[in-house]
Amino acid sequence: MTKDGGKQDKKAQQYGVTPQSVDFNDWYNEVVKKADLADNSPVAGAMVVRPYGSALWENIQRWLDDKFKATGHESLIFPTLIPMGFITKEADHVEGFAPELFTVNKIGTEELAEPYVMRPTSETIIGHMWSGWLNSYRDLPFLHYQWGSVFRAELRTKAFLRTSEFFWHEGHTAHADEGEARGEVRQMLDIYHEFCRDVLALPVVRGEKTASERFAGAVATYSIEGMMRDGKALQSGTSHYLGQNFSKAFDVKFQTREQREEFAHTTSWAISSRIIGAIIMTHGDDFGLIMPPRIAPIQVVVIPVGRKDNFDQMVEEGEKLAAELRAQGVRVKVDKRDGVTNGFKYNDWELKGVPVRIELGPRDLESGVVVVKSRNGDEKETLPRAEAVSGMTARLDGIHDWLLSRATSFMLEHTIPVDDFETFAAKIEEGNWVRAYHCGDADCEKSIKEATKATTRNVPLDDAEFFNDHGEGQCVKCGKPSAYGKRVIFGRQY
Repeated sequence: MTKDGGKQDKKAQQYGVTPQSVDFNDWYNEVVKKADLADNSPVAGAMVVRPYGSALWENIQRWLDDKFKATGHESLIFPTLIPMGFITKEADHVEGFAPELFTVNKIGTEELAEPYVMRPTSETIIGHMWSGWLNSYRDLPFLHYQWGSVFRAELRTKAFLRTSEFFWHEGHTAHADEGEARGEVRQMLDIYHEFCRDVLALPVVRGEKTASERFAGAVATYSIEGMMRDGKALQSGTSHYLGQNFSKAFDVKFQTREQREEFAHTTSWAISSRIIGAIIMTHGDDFGLIMPPRIAPIQVVVIPVGRKDNFDQMVEEGEKLAAELRAQGVRVKVDKRDGVTNGFKYNDWELKGVPVRIELGPRDLESGVVVVKSRNGDEKETLPRAEAVSGMTARLDGIHDWLLSRATSFMLEHTIPVDDFETFAAKIEEGNWVRAYHCGDADCEKSIKEATKATTRNVPLDDAEFFNDHGEGQCVKCGKPSAYGKRVIFGRQY
């Protein structure tokens, strides 16, 4: 953010982006479109992800996929269509997903004897296949995951955050005992936490969901929760211990060492394309996106500055500079557009959130310098060319650290401990998270949501990075004793 409010407002108007303080929802929708991340599609509730957004998702996939494989997981591919009978086998699962299911009743003009559902998640069909693959304890653990899209009906859609079709990975594992399965659940939650903090510069709170917020059919659900710039929460990843619920429903059993027959303990875990929404809403400002450097599709944009008679030469010099940066492992693009003003280019790349811009003109070339502008700063720097190149990795790391620090400070400042419901409601209305004691009763949670639109986000783990302090108190709503031995995080959510 600039210190000069008038300058900021004028610049924001040039971009044509509604300032966050005026209407955060409009700001978000405009940034998604104008930064060329995604567009509406002719399919109701679905989006088209444009090349810039797709490149961001590819970088997310690449980091996570490498991490999954490094921890022993193997990818597989399952059909999009799942027999309806599979969904109904696990009672809590069907109750949780029934309102969101897309069904396929015909092939051509022929009615199907049993409808298919378009994959809302894959625990059921994977359980069915596992039942044929698993015989002995020697076969375990199954450590599987797949990348793909899932389908869940959404009445109120928002690109990346809530669409009828969205993109994700879903991990599914089976284990011989509960301890190993719970270890898997925690391992994946910690991988998500590492990814958000060290790659996306997103501070998140690791914790367990309350019973009423669990995944349908799970014994325990854990989440990472991030705070957006409007104070709302975004569930940014989940990891579930499913116990033996799905293995019993789908006969996923094995012979133990002692020749007993046991049902496997299973898990599932996921991060979806909602994480792109988290990047936008955690790091963006009134001028558009600020891409976290370690995941940005373009880390540096080089803009050749020249007249008609020397523009081609400056483009050639820009390519040479880009090659020097690529040799340092930096992702670079040279803006070769002709007939477009430099000011337009500057604004366009700031809107897209490219972390660093380098301007290279004829005088700069003669002097052996370049002009460097970081997306998170107001001032340009004139640096020797060699210094700008050799110092680029450190500059990008500095932008990452700045983004993480800013987002962390914002979350800490807007997470308030309270002990009475009047203050609770007021702080929620002001756009904060609230930390409060709660009795653990689902009806009490429901009454809080009805009164304030706030839900329990999670109960922070003992070794969570934030808000992990223990304490005893009375429920902020009904006055009964606390059920968790610590404060629960409440907030409005996306």
